Amino acid sequence: MTTLLRSVNIGMGLLGILVLSACSSGPKSIAPASAIQHVDPDEVEEIAALLDRGEVRSAEKRLRKGLDRDPMNPSLQVLLQGIEGDARTDLGPKNFSYTVRSGETMTELAERFLGNRLKSYQLAKYNGIDVPDALEVGRELLIPGQSPNAASSPRSTPKAEKAAPARPKTEVAKPAKPAAAPAPRKTVDHAAVRRARSAGLVALNQGNVKQAVALLRRAAALDPDNKAIAADLRRAEQIAATVRARQ
Repeated sequence: MTTLLRSVNIGMGLLGILVLSACSSGPKSIAPASAIQHVDPDEVEEIAALLDRGEVRSAEKRLRKGLDRDPMNPSLQVLLQGIEGDARTDLGPKNFSYTVRSGETMTELAERFLGNRLKSYQLAKYNGIDVPDALEVGRELLIPGQSPNAASSPRSTPKAEKAAPARPKTEVAKPAKPAAAPAPRKTVDHAAVRRARSAGLVALNQGNVKQAVALLRRAAALDPDNKAIAADLRRAEQIAATVRARQ
């Protein structure tokens, strides 16, 4: 009886080894599509914000973790292409010049001209800018594609339209005056403004009114829309006028 039980145990052990061997040598199971964890849109926005601040390493680290969970996510694929791809190749060599206006951001320009706000880092790389959020007013950018102005320009005059009557030979047509180009907006050097204003207020407190007026005038010239500096300058000029009247 003992011999029989021992034989049965040995046989069961051999059967278990064969089963484990077959499982290990067979094809690996593929995770079902339902096992994919989709990345939350807020996480995509956070990764895009990191890129806009120039924090590429942190953004790439989070981006790859997201792709491990959701490898076919189209938004993450766009952000990854912005990091790894060549912007000039991806967006094309044809472009037009654009001057950044007050209040505009790289994200807004990417949405307007490229149709996808997540391409803001890619558009920044196209222009050699490392930090999209550091975009300055008055900066000349190259925008990939055809200029909207060129696309909307009127076509040639239709054949059915009557031609304008010819001018008399004695009349000389005056050349049209070229339209005056809009003056570029002046970028305010806030650091220089703060230095000039602070030095002016210090001079005023020390009784050096003439120097204070000169420094505050410089600050006002650097930032003409600053109401606080304008008020400081008026006060300094009033004190200077009082001093001159007493002399």
